[in-house]
Order: sequence, then C-alpha cells, then structure tokens
Amino acid sequence: MAYSNINKPNEYFNTKLYTGNGTGQSITGVGFQPDFVWCKRRSTSGQNFLQNIVQGTNKALFSDSTSAEFTGGVDGGTSVTSFDSDGFTLGTEGGINGSGGTFASWNWLAGGTGVSNTQGSIASTVSANTTAGFSVVSWTGNSGTVGHGLGQKPACIIIKSKQSVNNWVVVNQGLGTMSGNVLVLNTTGAASGGGAGQVEPTANVFTITSGLAANDNNIGYVFAEKKGFSKFGSYTGNGSSNGTFVYTGFKPAFVITKRTDSADNWGLLDNKRDGYNLTNKALTPNSSGAEYTTNSPASDFVSNGFKIRQSDGVINASGGSYIYMAFAESPLVAGNYVPTTAR
Repeated sequence: MAYSNINKPNEYFNTKLYTGNGTGQSITGVGFQPDFVWCKRRSTSGQNFLQNIVQGTNKALFSDSTSAEFTGGVDGGTSVTSFDSDGFTLGTEGGINGSGGTFASWNWLAGGTGVSNTQGSIASTVSANTTAGFSVVSWTGNSGTVGHGLGQKPACIIIKSKQSVNNWVVVNQGLGTMSGNVLVLNTTGAASGGGAGQVEPTANVFTITSGLAANDNNIGYVFAEKKGFSKFGSYTGNGSSNGTFVYTGFKPAFVITKRTDSADNWGLLDNKRDGYNLTNKALTPNSSGAEYTTNSPASDFVSNGFKIRQSDGVINASGGSYIYMAFAESPLVAGNYVPTTAR
C-alpha cells in the first residue's frame, strides 16, 4: 500500500478567497479538486453555501437555514457548476458570486465520485478519504446504521436532509459522548439530548434516528481525527482576553467553535482572511451576516493550537463549555505517515 505524508495539510483542506464577478468564473489555487466546497460572502450578508460532489453540481444547502436543497441558489442563478482539478467553477448566483463581493471558500478533499457502501443496514453513497479522515455520505431513511467509509471511528458528524425543511444536526466527541447529545448548526441553541436512540459510531458505521435525520434523502459530512491534520474536542472558557489555550498539535488553518452549555453563535476563523495574528475576522455558520470583528472569536493561531484573545461568550465565557473543530495549516511535528487514498 502507498503511503503519504500529511506534513502538507493544504493538500486535503485549504481556504481560498475570491471576489465575485456576477457572470461566472473559475476559482483556482485550491491545490486539489475539492469534493466539499463551503462558500460565504464576507463584505455583506449572504447565506453559507455548502456543496459537494455526491449531491452534484449546482445543488446547495445552507448552514444558516433549515431549507431543503436548492438548485442554484436563492436568486435563481447557478452556483458551483463544476469541481475542477485546482478549484471550482461558479455560475451567476449572487449569493456565491455577486459582482464586487468578497467571499471565502473552505475546501476539503474527499474521495471523488461517490461509491456504494453496504456496511450499514441502510445503503449509502460515500466519497471517502481515509488519509484526511473525511467522507461525504448520502442515504435515504432515518432508522438504522449508515456506512461512512473511513475505517476509523468518527469524531464529528454533520447531517442535513436534502428534501425536507429540517435542522442541521451536529454530533461531536467534544460533547463527552456522541450518543444522544447534539448541537444544531443553524441555531444558537445549547447542546441537547435531541439524538435520543443514537449510539456511538464505529469504524464502519454511524447510527441515525428520527432525531438526527429525516425519513428521506440526507447528506452527512463525517470527520475522523487525524494527528497533525484535524482535531475535535472541548475546552472551558476563562472570561479573559488572556484566554484559554487549546492544544491541537498543529498550527490551525481553520477553527469552528460553539458554546454548548448556553445559547450563543457558532464562530468561524481561518488563516487567510487576516493572514496574521490576531485572527479576528469572523463569520458565523448559523447566520447570513457579513464578516465581523467586534465580539468575534478572536484568537492567535500558534504552532501547537490556538490561544483565545476575547472574553466574549461566543468563544470564552467564564466557566463556559465549548466544542471546537480544527484543521491544520502545518503540523507541530513532521512525519505523520498514514495510508493514502488522495487523488
């Protein structure tokens, strides 16, 4: 079996910034053909567009909305029209390519065109990259087990119905258990027991119930933790601008945080929009709002984690409980060799 060095995390995840032109354009410089593209307008309000290769081109879901899948987007234009060797091509949809607007895109490498998976009691279509610990999974139904293709227990799963008006449901090992406890990506709500009947995922499958998925077509983004590349966990806030330090084992390129014991916004930071510390240009997955810096989840991205520099409740309330998702810019220690399925 071939082996790959994950010393280059940007071969599996990368942030790409761009300016919209309103007429269609190819976005290059991602460094690989992305299988999951998440785009958000920065300069003004605009929805979070999430598209993937399993759903197909020009089909979007919005992390800030319960809406079913859109063909194109909110203004009737075309969104991501192709997944390309070094990026993706945009159509005329203003929410993703409005003329003169500034945008961020976050891009993950999965396993290309989805393949059938029958490891669960419900058949699924899976695009999996076992090197990066990431798969896109599609299935129909809300009672049973679903194969995810990673060969490793997931640390985070994000689920949304494609057909129905339903919440985005998130389970994360930072909640202490992936059995029963859930968060909702499109709201500010605290963690709840909304995943009743849910059990811990395994190396091959995760279990879904009516609390997690609709009884129709669903999409799931499934992440396993990979040393030097991704980390999913929890921390406790201290309410100080000299905030909590969160160890990840790498310099982050992308961090999402969410308070779990009280209602507050999700926060999203990356290493490209500021480009230096302090990293405080924030976007909010549960909101269509523009990029902001006031009361943002401001942090320093350092060689082995992130150091919080804000006392606001969105990231660092005194005694507050938080979960996070982080992906690497560079590992702390070189030489994390893992089997590769990267294209």
